[in-house]
Amino acid sequence: MALLDGKTALITGVANRWSIATGIARAMHAHGARLSFTYQGERVKDEVEKLAAELGGAPSWSCDVTSDDELRRLNDAVARELGRLDALVHSIAFVNKEDLAGKVYDTSRSGFSLALDISSYSLIALVSALKETLSDGASIMALTYLGSGAIVPNYNVAGIAKAALESIVRYLAYDLGERGIRVNAISAGPIKTASSRQVKGFSGMVDAVAAAAPLKRNVTADDIGNAAVYLASDLSSAVTADVHFVDAGYHAMGMWMNA
Repeated sequence: MALLDGKTALITGVANRWSIATGIARAMHAHGARLSFTYQGERVKDEVEKLAAELGGAPSWSCDVTSDDELRRLNDAVARELGRLDALVHSIAFVNKEDLAGKVYDTSRSGFSLALDISSYSLIALVSALKETLSDGASIMALTYLGSGAIVPNYNVAGIAKAALESIVRYLAYDLGERGIRVNAISAGPIKTASSRQVKGFSGMVDAVAAAAPLKRNVTADDIGNAAVYLASDLSSAVTADVHFVDAGYHAMGMWMNA
């Protein structure tokens, strides 16, 4: 059963074929969605355009989310080529590598501002730019992580940025609710991506989660994609302002008995 027939989606944050956003794109395409993509810079352009070609020849546009002019141009392109948006996937985050190790009190003012601008405020910026192109009843989702509300060593300012992102999700859900637009976050378990490997000790985190999680495994980008399809579909028509955990149950563990 195709859950997204007739729906259009804009997916941000694809970096390569291992990206969580790639898993979301493949799942949405499998369920009939018409896709579009953004990319930031020439470094990932080829990867995004290759994926777009594989998934129905989807259009893709360059967009630096720190530029209001580029966001306005993105909205113009989406309106011109797609007409409307039924789903928006925010999978954008950036933190300086030196801020993903050591002590959080050593985070520079500029590093903090950069992390919050790209990882958190960008959701507000995208919604503001696209609000007239988003359909009434559309679904917006953002990718977050457990480190937003619990200590994950070395995640540091990235966790602070995710906490801000989750708060933004709730306030946007309230502001857009009168249009029937739903806004949710997906809290994904640790997945080996280019960005996650920047976190010091990440490989050990992956092993620890697989051992402790109730399902005794790690999640995949496909698992996240399936959840995104649900949130983009009419099956979740009354679900908003929520953080949806897809982490094999790890977030519920208060203690792990290694026995």
